[in-house]
Amino acid sequence: MSLALDSAAQDLLFREARTANTFTDEPVTEEQVQAIYDLVKFGPTAFNQTPLRIVLVRSAEARERLVAHMAEGNRAKTATAPLVAILAADNEFHEELPQLFPHFPQAKDVFFSERPVRENAATLNAALQAAYFIVGVRAAGLAAGPMTGFDGAAVQKEFLDGDHTPLMVVNIGKPGEDASYPRSPRLSYDDVVTTV
Repeated sequence: MSLALDSAAQDLLFREARTANTFTDEPVTEEQVQAIYDLVKFGPTAFNQTPLRIVLVRSAEARERLVAHMAEGNRAKTATAPLVAILAADNEFHEELPQLFPHFPQAKDVFFSERPVRENAATLNAALQAAYFIVGVRAAGLAAGPMTGFDGAAVQKEFLDGDHTPLMVVNIGKPGEDASYPRSPRLSYDDVVTTV
């Protein structure tokens, strides 16, 4: 059975796409990032919540501050990537639900009045949106280098606030020389799927 996407699009988004560790110096423009967001914002989330927040780290000063909080193995590639994005979860996303979920505006208070519930929902749904973002970066013909190896508390203090939890840092750009490792194995369909 074939997919609706043609083979070239499947390759671009999945089969041939790799996590990039090196990049060319070609810049990533604001227009490219806006096009990526304008595509991926339509990905599904629970209650149409939109907890993902994106901090684009463009200035040299901000880049230096971020690199200081990255794990040692992630510092060089973060220092040299054309663009770096901090992807975070907004734990106060529920304030937007009356606008984003207008057929049930009271969901804000019925389901999300307690902070721990909001934090769990924000983390899950922002992670979904982060995955869409990575696929969107690939759809733009760019490579993504998502990383969780960083000091989360320090990144939160440096770039966010107590209502925003950093999830990952993503290097973005055109892949450079020897940008990726060979494709690692994946589990087969039979290893993953059970029918009941």
